[in-house]
Amino acid sequence: MSKNKSFSTEISERYALALYNLSKDQNQINEFELSMNNFMKIYESNEDLKSFVKNPTYSTSSQQKVFEKITSLMNFNKIIQKFLKLISLKRGEIKANLISSKKIDSKILSDLEKQISESVKHPIKLNYKIDESLLGGIIIQIGSLMIDTSVKNKLKKYKKLMIEA
Repeated sequence: MSKNKSFSTEISERYALALYNLSKDQNQINEFELSMNNFMKIYESNEDLKSFVKNPTYSTSSQQKVFEKITSLMNFNKIIQKFLKLISLKRGEIKANLISSKKIDSKILSDLEKQISESVKHPIKLNYKIDESLLGGIIIQIGSLMIDTSVKNKLKKYKKLMIEA
């Protein structure tokens, strides 16, 4: 076991690799990825589901019914994340963060992802979040490069200039 990895992390990585190999062997990588992404969106956005899964007071049979519908949840969250990360790595994708002050349409997000990919000549995978405190504009971070066009950042710059003047 590596000094930097916990036992559960190593197990998650093994499961992710096994899942990747299984999906590759069955020529279903795209289907597996779509299913995993859909599950993660549902799981991350549904506090009731998270509570249900983690709460030991629910009967085993009721939890088992949900598990049969979703999949086994033994470290499933970590396994899915490792699996998606592995697929992204195998495709040579670069992770980027996009933060906006308001909701951006999925079509626009997709177009933006394509445009950035073309600009950096590498496939980009955007991690999108909304932060209303930005007041307006967006922040894009690709590795150590950050582009901040938010109103909040501009106001900070003006404040600093006024203090220095």
